[in-house]
Amino acid sequence: MSTPHRVKVALPEANSRGYEVLVGSGLFGSLASILSRFCPAHRYAVVTDDHVAELYAVRLSRMLHGAGYRTDVFAFTAGEEQKTRETWTLVTDAMMEAGCGRDTALIAFGGGVPGDLGGFVAATYMRGLPFVQVPTSLLAMIDASVGGKTGVDTPAGKNLVGAFHQPNCVIIDPELLSTLPEEHLRAGLAEAVKHGAIADAEYLAWIEQEADTLLAGDAQALSRLIVRSVEIKAEIVARDEKEVGPRKLLNFGHTIAHAIEALSGYSLLHGEAVAVGMVEEARIGERSGVTAPGTSARLRTILSRLGLPTSLPIDFSADDVIGRTRTDKKARNGRVEYALIQDVGTPVSREGRWGHPVADETVAEVLAGANGNR
Repeated sequence: MSTPHRVKVALPEANSRGYEVLVGSGLFGSLASILSRFCPAHRYAVVTDDHVAELYAVRLSRMLHGAGYRTDVFAFTAGEEQKTRETWTLVTDAMMEAGCGRDTALIAFGGGVPGDLGGFVAATYMRGLPFVQVPTSLLAMIDASVGGKTGVDTPAGKNLVGAFHQPNCVIIDPELLSTLPEEHLRAGLAEAVKHGAIADAEYLAWIEQEADTLLAGDAQALSRLIVRSVEIKAEIVARDEKEVGPRKLLNFGHTIAHAIEALSGYSLLHGEAVAVGMVEEARIGERSGVTAPGTSARLRTILSRLGLPTSLPIDFSADDVIGRTRTDKKARNGRVEYALIQDVGTPVSREGRWGHPVADETVAEVLAGANGNR
């Protein structure tokens, strides 16, 4: 095992505790000893999906049993469409049947869906259990596992039921990416592009330069990408744990993304939808006069090089997308807010406001003209 890189998530609220994100090859094999230090418990409940369970559950259970810990694995069917209150009910009921009490800690193990749903189970079961995030997808490693957002989707939209519940630690082993399908690797890179777009132009340029190396799964390049993205997210969360200020920047691309994910019946991967959302929201910013001309074209070029979609599916109408954005949790006073950027690496902030209401008419004009940019 290599010496892990440590990123501290220092939380701003007096009653919140900070935690560490550990990044290093081989960390998964040392999970038992890491848990004993950062999240000691009598018993561990592993919440995951059936794909991850098939790959890793036996190894994980043997490691923890070998260290003397009772371990139960609770696996649900993989897929964003399973991130629901119904699945939350199935998992919590199964934990009750298994006799999991308040001496239990939870391991949210897998991609973004097990991370979000497992974290929500931890936030609510027995009024809150300690937990750790052990992400297995690139998207979960660089985004979903850090920051304490947990929740489930509803028919009205994504992540509308949930809680802020911070993990005791996040354990990231890039070696787990060796089993990640290529399309999921590409989807994860979309979130890295977002981090560069909102906070670090040099990082974004590096992603563009190393696109082929990253897509080839180069371990060194991916580790560097994971660490920098985690640093960016940790810096933002440290300023604003509950998303009332600068944390809204992390929503760049996501208002449109959540709408088209739902319209696709979640056939689009989250990162694919975010790629489209970033291009369209940059175009919205350009149309609104707050984003430098050419920004959306720059993002389109980088995302295309990574093999990601950059325009709305042809059968999605502007009205349908706008209708979905109105139920987004970022809407305020009946108007939809967008996290916009001034230029790559520079967000828009006016008078301390990080979310910006945009008239539906402006969004409609941009989306209606998207066909010409396919």
